[in-house]
Amino acid sequence: MPQNKIHFTLARQWELLKQLPARGEGRSSAELTDTLVSAGFKVSKRQIERDLWELEERFPIDCNMDVRPYLWRWAEDASFDLPGLSLAEALSLRLIEETLTPVLPQSIMSVMQARFSRAREYLDNSPQLRLSRWVDKVQTIHPNLPMQVPDVDPTVLETVQAALIGDKQLVVEYFSLKSDEYREMTLNPLGFVQRGSISYLVATVDGYGDVRLFAIHRMRKATALSLSAQRPEGFNLETYIREGALEFGNGQTIQIELKVEGPLSRVLAETPLSADQELKPNGGDYYLTATVIDSWQLDWWLLSQIDHIEVVAPVALRQSIAERLQKGVSKHR
Repeated sequence: MPQNKIHFTLARQWELLKQLPARGEGRSSAELTDTLVSAGFKVSKRQIERDLWELEERFPIDCNMDVRPYLWRWAEDASFDLPGLSLAEALSLRLIEETLTPVLPQSIMSVMQARFSRAREYLDNSPQLRLSRWVDKVQTIHPNLPMQVPDVDPTVLETVQAALIGDKQLVVEYFSLKSDEYREMTLNPLGFVQRGSISYLVATVDGYGDVRLFAIHRMRKATALSLSAQRPEGFNLETYIREGALEFGNGQTIQIELKVEGPLSRVLAETPLSADQELKPNGGDYYLTATVIDSWQLDWWLLSQIDHIEVVAPVALRQSIAERLQKGVSKHR
């Protein structure tokens, strides 16, 4: 076989393997053919079918022959890491697993389980035992109160991600905390954000222009439509986040003035609240000014540090904190 034809076959089959889903029902040979043609390969459906049967003999891929057309996918717990892992890669994967497991839903983590398993197996059998044990000497600790990760329906998650990537509208049954019931709505997906242990879809409700956050674990059912998602003019996910959307505020900034006790002032000197923070001695304590986003997250932080700070300004924020403290005191008498 000519050398260039061998290279073409390898490139085509490599791309074909990459296009096989690891979860879900699988993809038909016709769908895979369309994908490879879109990627620039001149290939027929018949050739793709021959490739699939040939690859099935060498790789852990499954063909569901109970349906028509046949559907192809990677087998459960199969990994597409064709090259061998290096020690550095295995160590990195182990640390990633330790870091993400407490904060990501199992349905998201399951996509990586095969790779994590390979990393663990590699390290358990590594001849470079001393270096491989390094992972036992490093831990990642999350500073917030540890809470259980909410369950996410893997089928819902996959549908949401597919609609987002394909810029398609999405119909979901979404649980509203306000009305305490599920409501069906059509969404225009704009982005996917992980905030701590909660996964959010950034989207607009069809017919409305305001961008909102929808917790994935509150979706009971999701169906992708063939209609293109409507994107607000000028929307940028990075800007949306930078303006404080994930802090649950309105994006407006305020200048806060605080009296801060010594121990907390040292923490804030090391990790400022903002780039323009100023911290000046004030008797035995410190006086702090900073421009921050006015949000629930700011309120939560102030209340969590209330033993060590006094809110001086804005006056409305000081009054709000005082009222919430009074309500708390009345509940604990």
